[in-house]
Amino acid sequence: MKKDTLEYRMMQEHNRLKIPDSKLLTGSLIGKYPVILDGGKTTIFISDKSKESETRKNYEMRMGNRFMMFAKKPKT
Repeated sequence: MKKDTLEYRMMQEHNRLKIPDSKLLTGSLIGKYPVILDGGKTTIFISDKSKESETRKNYEMRMGNRFMMFAKKPKT
């Protein structure tokens, strides 16, 4: 007899077999490299170690622009 009951279809083990491995690894740090920024205050995980310097530059540019938005404009 084929197991085609509602309970069998709702079991996690049965549904997990249909989910691709890439979706199961979402949020996982396996195979990722840490980039520590702001003297240890911020950590970003990247998958390609060769892009570390690019990630640092992008972060510095974003932080610089963020603080400029809230700075007071000089009076003329």
